[in-house]
Amino acid sequence: MKPLKTFIAIGTIALAGLAAGSATAAAPSPIPVIASGDTLLAITADGKSTRAPDLAVFSAGVTTQGKTAGEAMRANAGAMNKVFAALKRVGVADKDIQTSNINLNPIYGQSPADPNGNRAPRIVGYQANNTVTVRQRDLKNFGAALDALVEAGANNVNGPSFQIDDDESARDEARVAAMTKARARANLYAKAAGLRVVRIVSISESGGYSPPMPVMYAKAAMADSAPTPVAPGEVETSVNVAVQFELAP
Repeated sequence: MKPLKTFIAIGTIALAGLAAGSATAAAPSPIPVIASGDTLLAITADGKSTRAPDLAVFSAGVTTQGKTAGEAMRANAGAMNKVFAALKRVGVADKDIQTSNINLNPIYGQSPADPNGNRAPRIVGYQANNTVTVRQRDLKNFGAALDALVEAGANNVNGPSFQIDDDESARDEARVAAMTKARARANLYAKAAGLRVVRIVSISESGGYSPPMPVMYAKAAMADSAPTPVAPGEVETSVNVAVQFELAP
């Protein structure tokens, strides 16, 4: 009778591959040929890389009210035109400004009481909101840009989410760190088991970046502050790998 191969699992291996969702990823992977009596060791490891962000993504908009829907929308349009002009004055390109939300909602009040004392809700006005998503690339002047927006009439400012515009080099650094850690663990387990690492059978990865927590701004909070202090900090890029090693005596 041939000896059965041993399988040792360390951690969880249900991680998405790089080509998840593609036709290639959907195709079945070839089954690795393992010598009879050898051992499979499954390791998960993470790698991290930190960089100073070079991009801040935030939203800015205007909320206005009017007695009629048209009045609310006209007031909103005028205010938003000033916001667009302010964004351009602080150097934000057209391609980095995108409308993300426009809505118009009725404002309800109470009608006069009827003879039975009941009050039915009625529309007393309308509220309009227009919001844009902005990609700010000049982080040194980010605080001044926020102040300029508020001065122009923006009364809804949320964010930012600090990011790395091109994070491929940071990802590569994290990948190397993850694989180095996985290989070191494999050698550790192999040595403890009286075996050696023969080869890598499979690798899969998942991961992303971890931006700092966003900060929310409002017009009242930003009044009389020039400029608004902003600390970009660092952005962490992380990669998780699941690696199968073949071990042998």
